[in-house]
Amino acid sequence: MFIRQIRRYGAPIILLAAIPAALSAQWLGYATPGVPHTPDGKPDLKAPAPRTADGKPDLSGMWGWVNIGPPCGAQCLDTQISREFINIASTLKGPLPYQPWAAALVEKRRIQQGLDPNVHCMPRDAPRIWTDDYYKRVFEVPGRVIVLTERNMQYRQIFTDGRSFPNDPNPTWNGYSVGHWDGDTLVVETTGFRDDLWLDASGNPLTDKGKMIERIRRPNFGTLEIEITIDDPKAYTAPWAVKISQPIVLDSELIDYYCLENERDSVHMKQQDTPIGVR
Repeated sequence: MFIRQIRRYGAPIILLAAIPAALSAQWLGYATPGVPHTPDGKPDLKAPAPRTADGKPDLSGMWGWVNIGPPCGAQCLDTQISREFINIASTLKGPLPYQPWAAALVEKRRIQQGLDPNVHCMPRDAPRIWTDDYYKRVFEVPGRVIVLTERNMQYRQIFTDGRSFPNDPNPTWNGYSVGHWDGDTLVVETTGFRDDLWLDASGNPLTDKGKMIERIRRPNFGTLEIEITIDDPKAYTAPWAVKISQPIVLDSELIDYYCLENERDSVHMKQQDTPIGVR
């Protein structure tokens, strides 16, 4: 177990996390099959993306994240953390279009450290799986796309079999996802979220009225691109979108990791959170 410290807004937070670096991976050196190579024998990450039997891009693979320091600055003491993990909207030019109560909630979450469900080992929701500082593995099979993530051995299902959303869904961390192909782009709509979710460590909210739209592309062998649009009229005055790039991870595997194992920090944290919407 590795204790990772993040300094956010001048106050330290302790996150328990496995080190998802190559040296910690299982089956190190077990070659990933089907990797194209350049004439000098190196993996050709810019080669065309593989395709499934129906001609669509095959999204399958193990994917990481892009380590970027600024604009995280001092908030990202560990270079293993992406800026989107700290603030999913960090690349946007202006502030998010908060509803007044949501702006107040974000400020409350900023001031009262330790409220993030992440630091209490609760599941991360569907948007945070993409910005997570853990590897994820995507499987594209007939009728669905499955996303596995190392943290808490969590999974997500995206159904591509033509089904509609449930009529009265039980709110969940990941919501309910249905997808369809638009050319070479997988378009995924997700609804049915819980009413108390965090999009990132900065506390940007996602409510039960929110809808997430993902446009997932594999422009080449080594890259997965995800454009995420958040349409949540309860928390924001207008929809907003961000783009995230995920590099492929070769010759490695997921690590079996559970956040609560050997956890000792919760006794030091104040649990003063207020349900979302209470203001």
